[in-house]
Amino acid sequence: MSSAEAAIVARDISKSYGRTRAVDGLDFRVERGEVFALLGPNGSGKTTTIRMILDILRPDSGSIAVLGQAAGASIARRIGYLPEERGLYRNAPVLEVMAYLGQLKGMDARAARSRSLALLERLDLDAHAGSKVRELSKGMQQKVQFAVTVLHEPELIIVDEPFSGLDPVNTQVLETLLREMRARGVAIVMSTHQMHQVEAMADRLLMISEGRQKLYGPVADIRRQFASHALLVEGGGDWSRLAGVRAVEAGDRPGEALLQLEPESSPDSVLAAIAAAGDMHIRRFELATPGLSEIFIRVVEGE
Repeated sequence: MSSAEAAIVARDISKSYGRTRAVDGLDFRVERGEVFALLGPNGSGKTTTIRMILDILRPDSGSIAVLGQAAGASIARRIGYLPEERGLYRNAPVLEVMAYLGQLKGMDARAARSRSLALLERLDLDAHAGSKVRELSKGMQQKVQFAVTVLHEPELIIVDEPFSGLDPVNTQVLETLLREMRARGVAIVMSTHQMHQVEAMADRLLMISEGRQKLYGPVADIRRQFASHALLVEGGGDWSRLAGVRAVEAGDRPGEALLQLEPESSPDSVLAAIAAAGDMHIRRFELATPGLSEIFIRVVEGE
């Protein structure tokens, strides 16, 4: 896939504030039709990176292409951005705020109003179209802010902590909308500290710390990279008598066992031993891979 076809191509970008290097040589790309997670501890350079993608800041060195063009105002209307610091006109009615912001993104008045009403209905906020923004709960305001972000049907969406303040039901509503947009070819960059959301939604990730690139690639591949020499199994039988298994521990779920393998053993050899045993059966058999929260901590702490 060429650079022009990708949603974002960043080549060796760096940015300093005085003597502080906020971003140091990041090199990544975001494809259309994927959810891309941008991860890192507070102060790691995530916000600076997002601002360079949006052309709010220019890199000191390196280059960024967004939607096939150099970052700039000419593509601003093709991008939707949900900042962590929300910004809505609190004393105006919800529908009027949405329609106005839609027009600022290039929509005509009728289309902006029609699309706003459709999104409010989808988000179960249609009854509040005439309410002032300040009259809504924090979670409702978050949904309105999200609706404004996607109102003009952008090709690239950048969302910073998109599920903040939402209950599980409304989190699922936003997840569904994001998946639908991904299926239509929209590129979604998601910055969040909620690792379970990344595991559930993201195709690939970039993890940075102190401005430097630490991990980059498909989520599943990164989890396998950090896998221990162990297996998670569910089924029946005496796992401890299997050749190549040095210890058996209880897993996190009922009926789950964690098999610690001997250094010379492999998952294939253990699976063959189970098949040869005759009196054992398995319902689940997989590598014991850590969650992203554990990986995040290990990387940030430099293990």
